[in-house]
Amino acid sequence: MTTYDESTTTVEHAPAHTPRLAWAELAPDVFKAMVRLDAAARKGLDAKLLELVKIRASQINRCALCVDMHSKDALAAGESVQRIIQLSAWEESEHFYTEQELAALALTEAVTVLTDGFVPDAVYERAAEHFEEAELAQLIAAITVINAWNRFGVTCRLVPGHYEPGRHA
Repeated sequence: MTTYDESTTTVEHAPAHTPRLAWAELAPDVFKAMVRLDAAARKGLDAKLLELVKIRASQINRCALCVDMHSKDALAAGESVQRIIQLSAWEESEHFYTEQELAALALTEAVTVLTDGFVPDAVYERAAEHFEEAELAQLIAAITVINAWNRFGVTCRLVPGHYEPGRHA
């Protein structure tokens, strides 16, 4: 059982699950390449927008580690708690986000889910209206990279809750 000190009250929570595999330690070259790819993909993108995209993709993919990490990074970047909370229902909470953010979130969902096997033209065109081509290329790269991180996290059952903002490793 895990205990957390929440202000003045100690609360007992269910025990954390055990990770399946320490993939970063066992495949260090792949991990280092992912870190470099992540750094390259984030260039030129607004930090808060990037974290919103990473949180939303991670919610869809049910990667608890990445939801934890990127929520904390978003808060550290100055994002509001309310906007982070509303991400799971962003389409019903559009008034919390800018048109550019809405376009990025729609693109994130389309690239992450790919239910129809492609990204719909309307979604792509909406994003293209709000981002310069170079920014759009970076956004697509960032969405692709967080989806790759999510797949490592979910497959290896990485444990959330221990991440400290600003530390990406």
